[in-house]
Amino acid sequence: MEIVIAHKSHSKYAQIICDTIADAAKVRGTGIAKRTPEYVTTKMENGNAVIALDNGKFAGFCYIEKWGHGKFVANSGLIVHPDYRNLGLAKQIKERIFLLSKEKFPDAKIFSITTGLAVMKMNSDLGYKPVTFSELTDDQQFWNGCQTCKNYDILQRTEQKMCLCTGMIYDPSKKITEEKKPIKKSVFNRLKQIKQTLILKKDQNEQ
Repeated sequence: MEIVIAHKSHSKYAQIICDTIADAAKVRGTGIAKRTPEYVTTKMENGNAVIALDNGKFAGFCYIEKWGHGKFVANSGLIVHPDYRNLGLAKQIKERIFLLSKEKFPDAKIFSITTGLAVMKMNSDLGYKPVTFSELTDDQQFWNGCQTCKNYDILQRTEQKMCLCTGMIYDPSKKITEEKKPIKKSVFNRLKQIKQTLILKKDQNEQ
């Protein structure tokens, strides 16, 4: 298994990457922004993506997005092919794209929005902290990318203040002065349940 920075020659995997992301969203029944092969290819050509290959067979992928004139970057589209799940590959890809982000954008805040508990845990292990949406990028192009997510109506109704996703940020300007304490998945699960309850109550009050 090799995990490398993707480039133009990897564009042949763009379609299977998009298909795997779409299939995963259907299986999980969660919201996810759709990607096109052309968009994925652009990320590869710019050296802003990481791909995992097993003797030439697609195994996993993730890419970098830049927002707010480079003040923020996001690691997006993390996906592992079904044949390679539950092997720790997602964590390896996440760590590699995180390092690439810091190398290319050393002063940028690295952020993530996700409904996936496993991704939240990986983010936490890398030093991300949960934050409100107001602390994320205000670049409207980023939020427009959520339009293809099935939960976009929630984001609209809350005026982009809340959704089922949890926002997390790694801020390089804040040095870690205390010992890192691992956060259990159960904590993120509880956070997700609280958000779902708050959104449900808001909807009921508006009816």
